[in-house]
Amino acid sequence: MSARWRIVGWIVLTTALALTALLVTVRSLLIAGVDRDANDDVVQEIQEFTTFASEAVDPLTAQPYTSVSELLERYLSRQNASAGEVILGVTGDEVLYLGSSGRGNDEDYRLTADTALLQEIREDPAASGVRETAAGTMRWGKVEVEAGTQDGTLIVAAFTRGGYEQVQETVTVIFFVALGGLLFTAGIAWLVAGQILRPIRDVRRVAAEITESDLTARVPVQGRDDVAALASTFNDMLDRLEHAYVTQRNFIDDASHELRTPITVIRGHLELIDDEPASRAATLSLVDGELSRMARIVSDLLLLVKAERPDFVQPTPVDVAGLMLDLESKMQALGDRRWLLMEVAEGVVSLDGQRITQAVLQLGANAVQYTPEGSDIKIGSAFEGMGADRQLRIWVQDAGPGVTKEEAAVIFERFEHGSANALPADRHSTGQRGGAGLGLAIVRAIADGHDGSAWVRSEPGHGAIFGLLLPAPENTTTRPGMEPASRPLTPPTARPAGDSAKRHHGSTPITASLPVTGSTTPQGAP
Repeated sequence: MSARWRIVGWIVLTTALALTALLVTVRSLLIAGVDRDANDDVVQEIQEFTTFASEAVDPLTAQPYTSVSELLERYLSRQNASAGEVILGVTGDEVLYLGSSGRGNDEDYRLTADTALLQEIREDPAASGVRETAAGTMRWGKVEVEAGTQDGTLIVAAFTRGGYEQVQETVTVIFFVALGGLLFTAGIAWLVAGQILRPIRDVRRVAAEITESDLTARVPVQGRDDVAALASTFNDMLDRLEHAYVTQRNFIDDASHELRTPITVIRGHLELIDDEPASRAATLSLVDGELSRMARIVSDLLLLVKAERPDFVQPTPVDVAGLMLDLESKMQALGDRRWLLMEVAEGVVSLDGQRITQAVLQLGANAVQYTPEGSDIKIGSAFEGMGADRQLRIWVQDAGPGVTKEEAAVIFERFEHGSANALPADRHSTGQRGGAGLGLAIVRAIADGHDGSAWVRSEPGHGAIFGLLLPAPENTTTRPGMEPASRPLTPPTARPAGDSAKRHHGSTPITASLPVTGSTTPQGAP
């Protein structure tokens, strides 16, 4: 059974149960009202007769009645019995007076003729009761009368069949009205259930249209209820799946392209290898270089895959000044350049020192690749902001060809190359073209792992500044005199890194000297 029918079924069932309970309750209350009214009529007549008998006097003698027959006759002559009510005066073995037709609710039944029932009532020690007759249920009451030497009985009876029949007519009308309301409720439930379940049907339809290569279908969203929220969530999920699918497909295409080139080169040279020692050595050297390049690509890909794991970054308290001095020392081995340490932030920050070192060395390696020997490469770090919003900025500036605004927007993506990568081989410091385009992607992954961002500032032809912007909230428990700060290290004429004699001379930070051209993360460039 479909969900629509189940909804309609449950609504109709609960409504039917409620209406049934209502009918039973109304019928019970109405029947109880009929019985109560019958009892009240009997009690009222008995009370009226009791009052009359205690006060009545014979109009001929102005004395109390000495004859029961006259007393009953006088009282009954003044009464008008209502429908279903019978008032009888009985003396001896005869019914002497009849205050109504005596038929009750059945024209074929007369209480005056049912002498056995009348005798039972007169002999019953109770003053009232209920009896079943051919005319239906009868509620009765009696009062014994004595006048002089005579005695008699006044019997008041109320038949309830007529009231019960009226109750049944009322309940029947209510039943058919409730049945019509139930059918109307079923129709409304069918329409409303269809409206509510329409987004779910759309979800099923869209899910059926989705294939392994086409994730563009979306569910139309209408309204703001929970079902509309479900459709929106489903669309968001499809957006994420489509993005992941496109990213994966592009990643596989780019990776296969990057790996296909060294494989083709290796295969071609191995097919042409000969027995000449010099040629063989050159071929083996080339093959070894291509294999090393493939190994680096695979290693970088594995690192990027690991970056998705929650334990990729393991922060610990790190002294930023010590980290920068360590980076300065390690960068000396990247290439024959003038490494200039421009400013150093002083303080302890919670970060993964090994990953930050890996990212900054990657930026330094890129700077070496696109700058000539002997040129300046500047590095530095500084704190920005205060309190919980404070951030640590680490940057590397080169004097290379720079990147355009369009390149800066995508340069941190996997397998993306700037226009500098297409320069002639003699313009690269290594004499070769650039790598696979994974280095900056690794830098961004490390920055994202710290909830920070990787950024670039550049003006084509005037170098570029690449850096990291990392959260570094201030430690409120820092002792006086130990507040973190940023300290410039060089004089107006930049100092080559390693020249310890000039380490404490002042200078102006240079990270604002070039315009911002792009950023790959929401935090953006500082």
